[in-house]
Amino acid sequence: MIDGVGDSFYNKEKYSAVSWERERDSMKWVHLSDLHIGKIVNGYSMLEEQRDIFEKILEIIEQEAPDAVLLSGDIYDKAAPSAEAMALFDWLLTALAAEGRAVLLISGNHDSAERLSVGARLMQKSRVYVAPVYRGELETVTLRDTWGEVDFVLLPFVKPAMVRAVFPGEEIADTDQAVRTALQGIGADPSRRRVLLCHQFVQGAASCDSEEKHIGGLDAVGGSAFDGFDYVALGHLHNPQKVGQERIRYCGTPLKYSFSEVHSKKSVTVVTLQEKGNLQIRTVPLQPRHDLQRFRGRFEELLKMGSEDYVQLTLTDETEIPHAYHRLREKYPRIMVLDYDNTRTRTRADFSGAEKMRGKSEIQLFSELFRQQNGREMDERQTQYMEKLLRELKGGEEE
Repeated sequence: MIDGVGDSFYNKEKYSAVSWERERDSMKWVHLSDLHIGKIVNGYSMLEEQRDIFEKILEIIEQEAPDAVLLSGDIYDKAAPSAEAMALFDWLLTALAAEGRAVLLISGNHDSAERLSVGARLMQKSRVYVAPVYRGELETVTLRDTWGEVDFVLLPFVKPAMVRAVFPGEEIADTDQAVRTALQGIGADPSRRRVLLCHQFVQGAASCDSEEKHIGGLDAVGGSAFDGFDYVALGHLHNPQKVGQERIRYCGTPLKYSFSEVHSKKSVTVVTLQEKGNLQIRTVPLQPRHDLQRFRGRFEELLKMGSEDYVQLTLTDETEIPHAYHRLREKYPRIMVLDYDNTRTRTRADFSGAEKMRGKSEIQLFSELFRQQNGREMDERQTQYMEKLLRELKGGEEE
């Protein structure tokens, strides 16, 4: 028998239940997701930033002393992570599993479920439970407090085709039907406390630029699919948010991965459950070593300022500034994006439209471009020069 684990622990082809005897009068867990270990943002590796924020998360976990840590998918940013990313996750997982706490883990759409579940049986001995590739049965980890048992159901990221392969007789046209079909196997017991780990897009949630885009409603899951669960620990979307009800929640990424998240407040979600229906949710703020910020203004104005954070700088000067990037880099060493917003850039999109170009000659198109970039028409000398140049490029003779 594993130390601290009761008689209900068993392992055949998969683990089914683990009971953890304890004296406390509630079940407490920390909800994390979308670590995206190995993420590269605008050419910058986030590994050092991730190591720093993970250390801060571990400090929070030590203070909160939860019974379990839930990781709701997208552990890595790529299905084939780098050696450095894998080493960082190995360090984090070892630290999370310290002090005998349970770690429950599912794969997300960015993960390779097969790679993530390698060694899952060995990890169970350290109370780390990984949901393998979905094949029709959902793993359940059962923890116990003075109120009784709490079932943690692990549903890895699924697509309709994955569920259809297991249930060929079911009508599964979209992700909503796929998730409902996958969940029907756990049965209904309104008296039992249950928590679901799930990595899907839930209808009504708000997304941001660092996520995969959702086309139509085919990949959206309705909130009613989660009826009967006391808490749904969601992963997939990067902004922390509830979806319809407090108990259906995305915890968000621990770091900002796009400038659309500039105003997002990152945090660790801490949940406490006593008797069924008595749920308490708190968030503990996270402060990154280097944040993402946007600055906008004229070149000379921005040059008087500065920041150590990752920044997007938008210059409003009407003329292009020579060597602007290198000069600003002295005050903003982590420039991710440098762009312009002025009369020229605002009209450029209009010129690029196919309808506006159709039927116009080369000299007409160039004249339009010249006007929009310079705010005036070409004079006669410039027009004659361009006509001559175009004839030469086309292999013609001068008149």
